[in-house]
Amino acid sequence: MEVEDRAQLCFPQFPNTSCRKPLSPWPETLLINIMLYSISLITVTLNLLIIISISHFRQLHTTTNILLLSLAVSDFLVGLVIMPVEVLRKTLCWFLGDFVCATYSFIEGIITASSIGDMVLISVDRYVAICDPLHYTTKVTGRRVKFCVCLCWLCSVSYNFLYLKNLLTQPGRYNSCYGECVLVIDNISATIDLVLIFFLPVTIIVALYLRVFAVAVSQARAMRSHITAVTLQLSVTPKAKKSELKAARTLGVLVVVFLICFCPYYGFFIAGDNLLSALSASFVIYLFYCNSCLNPVIYALFYPWFRKAVKLIVTLQILQPGSSETNML
Repeated sequence: MEVEDRAQLCFPQFPNTSCRKPLSPWPETLLINIMLYSISLITVTLNLLIIISISHFRQLHTTTNILLLSLAVSDFLVGLVIMPVEVLRKTLCWFLGDFVCATYSFIEGIITASSIGDMVLISVDRYVAICDPLHYTTKVTGRRVKFCVCLCWLCSVSYNFLYLKNLLTQPGRYNSCYGECVLVIDNISATIDLVLIFFLPVTIIVALYLRVFAVAVSQARAMRSHITAVTLQLSVTPKAKKSELKAARTLGVLVVVFLICFCPYYGFFIAGDNLLSALSASFVIYLFYCNSCLNPVIYALFYPWFRKAVKLIVTLQILQPGSSETNML
């Protein structure tokens, strides 16, 4: 009996302090791991294509695409780092040590916060483009967008350093036994995190897109009417706005999918561990991470330039001299 118990321990040499191995049928575990690692690989590949596309082709260096590039970097890191480690953490004993556990929690927090920040910036970008189109080019410049993106990542790093300071200074302090990687947050910190990372960004995103939707509907009606003299005199403006409306619809789909994947993730923490099973908790966590795989799919469905860029990348035509000047629009 003692031999059997020791075989179930993560660290048999420490029988009194070792965690027990996660017990689940190996066919089920193998199937889940194959599926999740496949999603991770697809996420890395698709987002890498976006990063190469926007970075390489000069015509794609627009202010909106800079924000999409930052989001793609976050999604790329989710597939490269967070998904594989999360699968390891949920299905096996943690053999990587307390320092790696603390570092992983820190990196996960940075990537999550930056993704949310990127979504807020995308919503602001569409709000200005639709609600104040005449001043869009002067208000939303490449330099300002790059500054906002850098500020977003800097704030994410600073916030998570303060939020996880105790874990970073004392790795493993929340572990009840050897072989696990857990993070315990007190009620005050959890409430602050919930407000800053969930309620405030979601409120801003929903409010801006409701305003964008209302203005887009009114503009679409005005573009169809063509009755007043003002409409005739400004016939160039509706034509210019048409592309902005299309971009707003595309990025609106992006934001809606993000909210669908994002809200259950934080709803899990609001509900608490006692109201959700371990399977349900794992599902909402993986659903949130799968959003990083869905974003490139949305680009492929709605952006012709992305499909064209993928074709040029896959066929290695981007290695030819002057390929960065290719007409992508």
